[in-house]
Amino acid sequence: MPLLEVRQLSKVFGGVKAVQNVSFSIDAGIVYSVIGPNGAGKTTLFNLITGVYTPSEGEIVLDGENLAGKSPNELARRGVARTFQNLQVCMNMSALENVMVGAHLRLDRNLIKAALRFPGLAGRDRQLRQEAAELMAFVGLEKYVGSRADCMPYGALKRLEIARALAMKPRLLFLDEPAAGLNPKETLEVDELVRKVADSGVTVVLVEHDMKMVMNLSDRILVLDYGKKLAEGTGEEVRRNPDVIAAYLGAHA
Repeated sequence: MPLLEVRQLSKVFGGVKAVQNVSFSIDAGIVYSVIGPNGAGKTTLFNLITGVYTPSEGEIVLDGENLAGKSPNELARRGVARTFQNLQVCMNMSALENVMVGAHLRLDRNLIKAALRFPGLAGRDRQLRQEAAELMAFVGLEKYVGSRADCMPYGALKRLEIARALAMKPRLLFLDEPAAGLNPKETLEVDELVRKVADSGVTVVLVEHDMKMVMNLSDRILVLDYGKKLAEGTGEEVRRNPDVIAAYLGAHA
């Protein structure tokens, strides 16, 4: 059974049909990419699946449970994490603290224990700091463990967001344009990191405009155009699809 199934998903904003009757499924342990021209509905689709938007119609089924309309917090508890197109980093915190924020659902939020400074809480804090440091090493940021976020270069901050998402211990990780704004060297680093994440057992769903990266990484690809599903398949199948060629290059191609 697929890890995630999307069934006839639609979202209407006023008179604009941003996503129209989109259906697909994602098996566990793969890299699944969503591509399409600007305005195709890629980020809207991500926002629907991750609880930012409520669908107008359709189902989002994770391990047999329909999660359509659930809040991002509820989805996070079920193992769904994501990053965004634009950086969502707390610049007034350290890099390590930013990663620790991703583990907030696993923290003991008992106010009495916190006020009385129970010894167990201090031990848990040390454990989370160690886990955060290990995640920073995993994404190649070990040299920034003692740094403030506002002292880090842009490319490192993109990987810091991935480390924070991984701190949630997700089974399904949505990455919205992780290579946006990066130079070729930084893009290659993110490319290698995404494959490393997938190899660790986390299913990755990727929106990305860098077609070289998409074709290199993806086990399967979904193509959207004007909010509709245009094609789906392996990289080679999508590359040769005449409808995809027309959408990207024009019908004359």
